Amino acid sequence: MRNTFALSYLLFISASLTILFLSGCQTPESTASASVLSGKVICVDAGHGGTAATDSYRVGAGGEREEWINLRVARDLKKLLEAEGARVLMTRSKDTHVDLQARAMLAVDQKADVFLSIHHNATADTSVNFPIIYYHANASENKASVQLAQLVGQQLLQALFPQDTLISIASDHTIFPKGGTAVLRHSYGIPGIIGEASFFTNPSEEEQLRQESYNQQEAQAYLQSLITFFGQEIPTIEEKYSRIQLPPFAVLQEAERMHPTARLWLQDYQQGKALYDEHQLDTAYQLLTRSARSFPDSYVAGEAHLLRAEILAVQDSLEAATATFQRVKEYYVGL
Repeated sequence: MRNTFALSYLLFISASLTILFLSGCQTPESTASASVLSGKVICVDAGHGGTAATDSYRVGAGGEREEWINLRVARDLKKLLEAEGARVLMTRSKDTHVDLQARAMLAVDQKADVFLSIHHNATADTSVNFPIIYYHANASENKASVQLAQLVGQQLLQALFPQDTLISIASDHTIFPKGGTAVLRHSYGIPGIIGEASFFTNPSEEEQLRQESYNQQEAQAYLQSLITFFGQEIPTIEEKYSRIQLPPFAVLQEAERMHPTARLWLQDYQQGKALYDEHQLDTAYQLLTRSARSFPDSYVAGEAHLLRAEILAVQDSLEAATATFQRVKEYYVGL
């Protein structure tokens, strides 16, 4: 009886040590299922594609085209996401045109958990280089997308820019006032953003964007933002325009933003603000308005609108002032 008990005890100790040893020797593959991205469906939209014959502004001074950069980053991100156990829907995998609504409907039909559209930016001022992240419509109704936009912005800043770089997180109604962007409009209800990580019209940035290692850094930033996003509570997305619908504010769009006037966006803002401080309100209003029209998604555009609203209030244009204050609240959010 004593020998049987001793043998059972030894077998128990041996089995326990084996379990402890195996648990301490797990490979990364054996813990991959623990990723918050495991099983998530992520729609990765490489913006544009097949546009070389139809536009002349979506290209840097050195000849690098936006759609090529977008696709490289999207492919890198796809690999990273799949390594985390996510299912990735690519709206395009080569340099071809894909209808905007079709891109959005891929995410809708496949019940994507996130719609992520990868872009890079252009403007007439070649010194400009900072991230712009768009969400659709009103911030108060689309809190999940705003939260994702803020996380993407934080990660892009850390990965690609000096610490003192300013950033813009804005509604897509700032650049397309009547309806926003097609891909976010048609996929509304899914947390979604358009990430304009940097400006290929900045010559030094264009050179970096040619580098595969730099594209991989950007993809890693998107990955980290998604990991954080799914690791916390995700707000609900409300019915669009259920709280408020603002009147459109006309702005320069797409190729129009390459016009020489657009180069004055920061100068106009700075001069307008100085004149506002000096109570020269009429001229200040004109300059602030031109800045907001020339570069409606810049990091000073929200402040330009805020000063415009204050001038309108002083001039007793209370309805216009209220709408402009609301525009700042709904269309421009910080980190």
